[in-house]
Amino acid sequence: MVKNMSSADRLIRFAAAVIIALLVVTGVLTGLWATILLVVAIILALTGLVGTCPIYLALGINNNRKKQVV
Repeated sequence: MVKNMSSADRLIRFAAAVIIALLVVTGVLTGLWATILLVVAIILALTGLVGTCPIYLALGINNNRKKQVV
């Protein structure tokens, strides 16, 4: 799988996922919004860990500065 995210992008996504998860766990976010944002947090964490964003692939965006060996 082609990594199309920079280290900064991955870190920001993972940090946002952690913040959202903490808000849900502590009860600051509740109800439908908590569920929706928890799903978003899971997606952000997964894409941050893997280094590939499906939306970036669809749009042809690649902000990974490292050379790819195909």
